[in-house]
Amino acid sequence: MILSDTGIREAIRRKEIVIRPYRPDCLGSNSYDVHLGPYLAVYTDGALDARRPGPISEFLIPKEGFVLVPGQLYLGVTEEYTETHRHVPFLEGKSSVGRLGIDIHSTAGKGDVGFCNYWTLEMSVKLPVRVYAGMPIGQLIYFEVAGEVQRPYDRKRSAKYRVVSSHPTPSQMFRNVPRGRRR
Repeated sequence: MILSDTGIREAIRRKEIVIRPYRPDCLGSNSYDVHLGPYLAVYTDGALDARRPGPISEFLIPKEGFVLVPGQLYLGVTEEYTETHRHVPFLEGKSSVGRLGIDIHSTAGKGDVGFCNYWTLEMSVKLPVRVYAGMPIGQLIYFEVAGEVQRPYDRKRSAKYRVVSSHPTPSQMFRNVPRGRRR
């Protein structure tokens, strides 16, 4: 079941959901609008390797905005820090953003119970598009969980994205990929 605006407000009151900064006008009928933070990053190696950390170059979005171009993956970040302690958050793009040809996540739209951080966005575009820090970029939808969660994300030793950062976080896949076996 998806939380309504009333359900989201009640969960915030009970501190089951935390959104900072929280702006009442960003609360929709059954979602909360999040905004593009001030930083973007791009990978600097020509080819990424799932077994190795991918170096990135990070920059501030200028006041006049920044043009995203097709064929380039950008890592963005939400302006909002969020916590969710009893619900599963899903991050989806806003329809107005989608109509500009902007995708805000490749595969990682679902968070976990216990996720306490800013959201890194995996942004790509179909056409060149100028974006601005602070613009609405997505919406969080919260689902109820059936049953007790035994290991929330913030308590899992294997959780790769627990370090709180208001900057885009590159892939940590290298922590999961087996190194291969010797013959």
